[in-house]
Amino acid sequence: MNLWQILRRWRWPVAVALGLVVIEQVAWIAEPSVFGPVIDGMVDMTVARLEGKPLPLPMVPLVIWIGVFLLNSGVGAIRRSVDQRIYLSMYADVAADVSRSSNARNLSLSQTTARGQLSREFITFLQYRVPEVFEQIINVFGALVGMAVFDWKLSLACGIVGFPLLLINWVYATKVSKLQAAIHDRLEKVYEVFETRDPEQVRAYFKALAGPQQTVANWGAASFALVRFFLLGIFLVVLWVAIDLDDFTTGNLYTTVAYLWTIVSSTEYLPELLESWSSLRDISARIRAVD
Repeated sequence: MNLWQILRRWRWPVAVALGLVVIEQVAWIAEPSVFGPVIDGMVDMTVARLEGKPLPLPMVPLVIWIGVFLLNSGVGAIRRSVDQRIYLSMYADVAADVSRSSNARNLSLSQTTARGQLSREFITFLQYRVPEVFEQIINVFGALVGMAVFDWKLSLACGIVGFPLLLINWVYATKVSKLQAAIHDRLEKVYEVFETRDPEQVRAYFKALAGPQQTVANWGAASFALVRFFLLGIFLVVLWVAIDLDDFTTGNLYTTVAYLWTIVSSTEYLPELLESWSSLRDISARIRAVD
């Protein structure tokens, strides 16, 4: 059993779930672009009234923004209900398959139970990590396109800095994949440890388990620090370019900053996503060994 086999088996329910993700996220990434004109309209209206020249409320931009906001919120609410129905049923089938395969190979109860619980990561990955991949791809490319509308140098700066970010996360994923295997080796023995009914053995077990987990955390901290350093460069370049543009309005500035924060937020998902993917690969190899 692996992720692709599960996807083939549940392809249509997963397609529905991911389709809702795409609609929700496209509406979300469009919001800064449609809200910028609302800000500009409100600023123009306020300035005109101060000058004694009343202007009407910018209804068209406001209605467009409300429509996009309601689409994002409505689809998001539906998705959160549909997801649970799909993925809870999926986990029941996956757990049953793991139990059947383990019994056929006469694995110990500790190994069978541990692998049944570890198989939950397949569902977690599909329910949370795969949608996050779609969301962050839409966010990053949508933000780059949105900033390119104002000035191509904004998108170019973000794109260039993206290369070292990918390198940092690739190194992180390589290190973490080995540590995940060590963590899973220990997790498969958890029931055997508790069967001893010896508190000191339990203490020693969890201290040993904490070793590779702490190393993963240390690599994550180093990756986070390096990524934030490069993101600082993005901020400085984008702010310099934005200030240099003569026709930049308040709404334009809001939209640019919103898209910049979107890119920053997207980079913070990468270490967690890579950690989950490394864990899933090791679990797949373990379950395949009993198929």
